[in-house]
Amino acid sequence: MLAACVASSALLFAGCGESERDAKEPKGTYAVEVVRASFPRRQAVARDTRLELVVRNAGSQTIPNVAATVDSFYYRSDYPRLAVSKRPVWIVNTGPGAVANPPVESEQVNPHGGGETAFVNTWALGPLPAGRRARFVWHVTPVKSGRHTIHYAIAAALDGKSVAQLAGGGAPTGRLFARIAPLPPRTHVNPETGQIAPGSHLASRGPVGAVP
Repeated sequence: MLAACVASSALLFAGCGESERDAKEPKGTYAVEVVRASFPRRQAVARDTRLELVVRNAGSQTIPNVAATVDSFYYRSDYPRLAVSKRPVWIVNTGPGAVANPPVESEQVNPHGGGETAFVNTWALGPLPAGRRARFVWHVTPVKSGRHTIHYAIAAALDGKSVAQLAGGGAPTGRLFARIAPLPPRTHVNPETGQIAPGSHLASRGPVGAVP
């Protein structure tokens, strides 16, 4: 379903005066394998986490421009008088791909990574030779509590001519589930080790006035 969305997006671009956008994209089917799909099931509001997808080229030809689409970082709200109905479940701090260093003047405070594309919720990492792997990583911050589902899809390119397919013939799509708690867990820095530990510092030392 998501792969079809990527392809349909390409048609929209073509209809806007960019009909030669896909002129150099080869037509064909490319075998892929999703080696890793990782997202913590238990999360908390304001506690940074990450989504990771590792894709391997399982075929014999180079994939033109391996891409990943994630359509679940946001939801739509029908609350009246909202300036924007699209609201975040996770804020994307950085997305897949190298971040410009030094950053350009117009770049956001939290850049989205060099793999960002003009397509909605889609990141591309370029050609992927046979047998090699591409690693997509999103560093995100949960901001809406509750149970949520991440939907992802892998594509061989952005314009629909090159099609990614699992070795068994299915579409390279999947789901990951997460439960976001409304409050981050209480933690403190252990002054003896410098490590982050659960609970408050005072609780770890016992009641005030207690003799060690």
